Amino acid sequence: MQHVETAARVLAAEDTVPPPFSPAEIFTQIRLTSLIALFLLIAAALYLYGVHRLKQRGDHWPRGRTVAFVAGGLGSIALVTVTGIEAYDTTLLSVHMVQHMVLAMVGPIFLALGAPVTLALRTLPKQSRKVVLAIVHSGPARLLTFPLVAFGIFIANPFVLYFTGLYRETLAHAWLHEFIHIHFIVTGCLFFWPLLGLDPLPNRWPYPARALLMVLSVPFHTVLGLTIMQSKTLLGGDWYPNLHLTWVTPESDQVTAGGILWAGGELVSVTMLGILVLQWIRQSEREAKRIDRALDRQEAEEAAAAAATATPPPGDMTDSDAGNNGDAEDAATKITTEVASARPRTDAE
Repeated sequence: MQHVETAARVLAAEDTVPPPFSPAEIFTQIRLTSLIALFLLIAAALYLYGVHRLKQRGDHWPRGRTVAFVAGGLGSIALVTVTGIEAYDTTLLSVHMVQHMVLAMVGPIFLALGAPVTLALRTLPKQSRKVVLAIVHSGPARLLTFPLVAFGIFIANPFVLYFTGLYRETLAHAWLHEFIHIHFIVTGCLFFWPLLGLDPLPNRWPYPARALLMVLSVPFHTVLGLTIMQSKTLLGGDWYPNLHLTWVTPESDQVTAGGILWAGGELVSVTMLGILVLQWIRQSEREAKRIDRALDRQEAEEAAAAAATATPPPGDMTDSDAGNNGDAEDAATKITTEVASARPRTDAE
């Protein structure tokens, strides 16, 4: 019975195989009926509403964060889940790899740079803010966002997917296919948010440790990509051969897919390392300015204290100071009297 169901699914796939992939197909096969499309619309609406609330109050929200979250994060996810890329992700392994890279790496990086948790904390009422902070700092959140735990999940995820029968099942079951997409996004966010994110999250490591963890992630993408390129076993089992595509062979497409994973992983890793270094530099500059301001305040306080010590108050004058002041006043009175007596009188006087 299971073989009959599998054969039926393959026949159905053959009936829906798209024409040869081209850039034009990306924009001619847009599909807005998926669960992810609904999630993207809701997330964009909530984020933009929060920014609008801040502007109404007269508060500032960096434009770069809005662009990163809406265009870079949600936009990149939409590009590979509601366009022709989604239509081809069960037809070409290479297209699936592009989708994998964007969902697991590109999208989460930009989502983290958009600081949505910070935006929520600045716009929500007090009770709702407490709920958000309680979730962010809860035990499960601390565990999953701990950099080493998130690193292990992020690295193990593709190996478990591609070198077990799980990937074949995602091709055959639409609900599992959608779930894997969400899983890619979540695991990417768990890894990148504590490393690159701007939100007040727990488990924030110092910048050198974050950079080291990112560097350590690069070889795993290289190993995975090269393994897929050199493997004689087709990922997905008989799925791709049973499509009987005339314009590409499963073997050559798998080589392309491995190359995309290898090169794309290194490119994204170098990019995110550059972002981290830039954040590190900016943080160091802010810390230097903070220290300078603290030193300036300390010097001003010391100067004021020294001036107050050098100039005693009028009530603290000694007897000699008072005597000297009295002699000066008598002398000034005598001079004034002499000048007045020597002044010539006018006719009016």
